[in-house]
Amino acid sequence: MATETESARRQAGGPAERPKGIPRGPRRQSPGGTDKGADRGAIAARVRGGHLIGTYGLFGLTVLLFVIFALALPDTFPTMDNASSILSNQSIPAILALGAMIPIVTGKFDLSVGYGLGFAHVLAMQLIVNSGWSWPIACVAVILGGGIIGVLNGLLVEFAKIDSFIATLGTGSLLYACTGWITDGARIVPGPHGLPPAFTDLYDSEFLGLPVPAFYVLALAVLLWLLLERLPLGRYLYVIGSNARAADLVGIPTRRYGIYAFAGSGLVVGFAGVLLAAQQQIGNPSVGMDYLLPAFVGALLGSTAIKPGRANAAGTVVAVAILAIGLAGIQQLGAEFWATSLFNGGTLLLAVGLAGYSARRRLRAGASATPRSPSAPGTDPATEQPTPAVTGSSVTGSSDGVAPRTP
Repeated sequence: MATETESARRQAGGPAERPKGIPRGPRRQSPGGTDKGADRGAIAARVRGGHLIGTYGLFGLTVLLFVIFALALPDTFPTMDNASSILSNQSIPAILALGAMIPIVTGKFDLSVGYGLGFAHVLAMQLIVNSGWSWPIACVAVILGGGIIGVLNGLLVEFAKIDSFIATLGTGSLLYACTGWITDGARIVPGPHGLPPAFTDLYDSEFLGLPVPAFYVLALAVLLWLLLERLPLGRYLYVIGSNARAADLVGIPTRRYGIYAFAGSGLVVGFAGVLLAAQQQIGNPSVGMDYLLPAFVGALLGSTAIKPGRANAAGTVVAVAILAIGLAGIQQLGAEFWATSLFNGGTLLLAVGLAGYSARRRLRAGASATPRSPSAPGTDPATEQPTPAVTGSSVTGSSDGVAPRTP
């Protein structure tokens, strides 16, 4: 009877009875089931976590360092006087780091910034003290001279096709020679009346209770942020730094914009030289090289924060802040003279290593989130986003908005 019933059910299309004693098999989740949704949710959480670490990790480390030194030095570190001293002392390195960042956006390096800083501040002192120029004209001439030096660097790199390391190092050596020729190896010391008070006030004055140079840094950072993040000029520079060949294919004049980047760096270096002259009030021919390492540490370290993987103004400011807080703290703790170089180099290696780890973690999480089914045409399986399509007239599909469209 049981056999007849089972046969009838099979003929009717219904499910056959499961024989007794045979356990049920595991239930299979549908492709859109809860197990797969949970896995994707966990992977997305890991991706977001890695993104947050890479974006704001350096800022969090800055706050942590401040808290540590404030607890270790409660009487001297968390004070307004100490904050004003840090802002004043680190303004020139911050400005120089922002200047060095501009060529890094295009994938080039300007190693002449330290030599250019020394030359600019000596030239400003020479024009004001020995040549009798009025200080506003002397300052404008020095800043424009820095821009001309930047254009020269750009021409050597873009048209002479000399590697940026070699070209800017050679230009820096020439600037150092010019500095020695101007000063004859000695310092430029003002006369008994000193420098014009309006000139020294460029550095020594205060605004809203804070040193004026801190506002110079803020204004320059905002200006560079607008240029790089909100205007086509910045998008072109980022495209060139990402893929110069693709930029050529879509019609971006890579040589011209490369020269723009070096010229911008030179202008910023000239401005920093004017502030250095107002700060030191003497012309020291050997002072510029002391600023080279902090500038590049700030510029390179800044590319690991806010927008990890690309040089940006906000990240550079955060990087300079962590360096300033760390150096001020270890100096107040009584560190030796060599601790400054140790801190700069160690912080750079640690931050870049952490940024690389978070980037690899995001890539692994993104690869785990990739569906196994074939992706649609024009889709990058690692990110599930449309890939950049290079055509004869446009670059499209950039997720960060840096790839411009050209008519």
